[in-house]
Amino acid sequence: MSSFILFLLALTPILVAGIMLVGFKIPAKITMPLVLLLTIIISSNAWGLSITDILASCIQGSVITADILYIIFGAILLLSLLKHSGGVTAIRQGFTAISSDRRVQVVLIVWLFGSFIEGAAGFGTPAAIVAPLLVALGFPAMSAVMLGMMVQSTAVTFGAVGTPILVGVRGGLQNPELDAQLAGLDLTFIDYLQMVTSNVVILHAITGTLIPTLMVVMMTRYFGANKSWKEGLEILPFTLFGGLVFTLPYLLTGIFLGPEFPSLLGSLIGIGIIILAIKNRFLLPKTEWDFASKETWPKTWIGTIEISQDDLKGKRISLLRAWFPYLLVAFLLVLSRLPQLPFKGWLTGVTINIDQILGTPLNASSAPLYLPGTILIFAGIVVIFLHKMNGTAVRLAFSESARMIIAAGFVLIFTIPMVRIYINSGMNPLGLEGMPIVMADWVASNVGKVYPFFAPSVGALGAFIAGSNTVSNLMFSLFQFGVANQLMVPTTLVVALQAVGAAAGNMIAIHNVVAASATVGMLGKEGLVLRKTIFPTFYYVTVVGLLGMASIYLLGFTDVLTPH
Repeated sequence: MSSFILFLLALTPILVAGIMLVGFKIPAKITMPLVLLLTIIISSNAWGLSITDILASCIQGSVITADILYIIFGAILLLSLLKHSGGVTAIRQGFTAISSDRRVQVVLIVWLFGSFIEGAAGFGTPAAIVAPLLVALGFPAMSAVMLGMMVQSTAVTFGAVGTPILVGVRGGLQNPELDAQLAGLDLTFIDYLQMVTSNVVILHAITGTLIPTLMVVMMTRYFGANKSWKEGLEILPFTLFGGLVFTLPYLLTGIFLGPEFPSLLGSLIGIGIIILAIKNRFLLPKTEWDFASKETWPKTWIGTIEISQDDLKGKRISLLRAWFPYLLVAFLLVLSRLPQLPFKGWLTGVTINIDQILGTPLNASSAPLYLPGTILIFAGIVVIFLHKMNGTAVRLAFSESARMIIAAGFVLIFTIPMVRIYINSGMNPLGLEGMPIVMADWVASNVGKVYPFFAPSVGALGAFIAGSNTVSNLMFSLFQFGVANQLMVPTTLVVALQAVGAAAGNMIAIHNVVAASATVGMLGKEGLVLRKTIFPTFYYVTVVGLLGMASIYLLGFTDVLTPH
């Protein structure tokens, strides 16, 4: 079978998913079962995967699904408990006291606080925390999901304390041949990884500085009463400043300290500077911007999770007590992710393992205590006692959360197994490359010297399929390295383009959209979200691809492995 036919077959389930979700607005609960069935048919007939291999991939996917649902449940439960305790009202009033301008709130809460959560936890956690928080503040649920997805871009490459680089690139790329090649240059793989990291932060800092501006103009255009780009651009000096207060320390941290802390330190420094700027009205316009009255919102904007003042029965919670659960989540996430501390080892020491599923080489494991879901649930328990909630309110919060998780689970139980079949298709008896590699290989062999422009899109494709920057890097880093070698261009730059593109792909990853939508009661409207987040994703991979081309062919960038 020709490489072009294999490319088309591998691409078909992704095209079908995109057309159904985005083109025809068919809910994911209908789309994803059909796409899973199509993936099974193609992988078994064209790649020769056995029923056993496919079932093992589905079981492996189910374990991953359970982990994701656990995180979603924790995020929904924490919001529900805060809603019924009165904490949500206090948080809303607190942010309004800093600034009632929704554009300012986007920079502070979504861009900076969301990036901090990404740096600490990764794996879709920012959208699961930020989206419901925005709904609690009075944002339309649809805009909350869109913004929650958009923050999963610049910070993602260094999410979960650098996991996409330290696990993804390292695990996908390091091999004895490369180690020997580097040793001949008196370098280690860690030195090589740092070169990749430095290229990544430069590409992200240039491209990501505009993301808060994009967030704001897309919010005012799609969710404002006047549908105006101009109302978003009115605050351009402030949004650019908000981008820079994150990307500049992020850039310096990545170059001088390595991949663990750019997102964490960049966001923490940025939050401090931006709050000071807001209090002094630095670069803020004279007029403030808000959404139209909720009564005028289309039904497609509104989720099933409502925050009603009537639920609170006059109860008042102090701002510190209201915010404490989210501060506790952030603190515990950082504490449990730092490799220098013992907590990570303790939490990951409790694992559930399924080895050689159905006699195949596939394994599955879960470390439930290490998942952000455990920390979110713990914070929810703290809310019960700290806010002195009664039994009725607690039961209501738990029942609301359970209903939402059942709906999300139905979609994800089809989506994640599809992803695992894609990724595991490389273990076929026909000796074919896996489906993602076949797609990337065909692109590389047919575009030649302009390949660096497409390298970020390959990374984004991996993240779209797998919903993870880390997994995309595991799948494609060695492939990107090989293409760079063939073209005799800098491997550290092309691998960096992969890592940056994979971060951008998180904005359109289907199961991330499903997970974020579930936290605000927006299941069934995933296609509407993807229609919006495809634009910032396209912006990101295009700009980064052009930067890659300019670095190689205009600036003459080389690295230690570039042939001379």
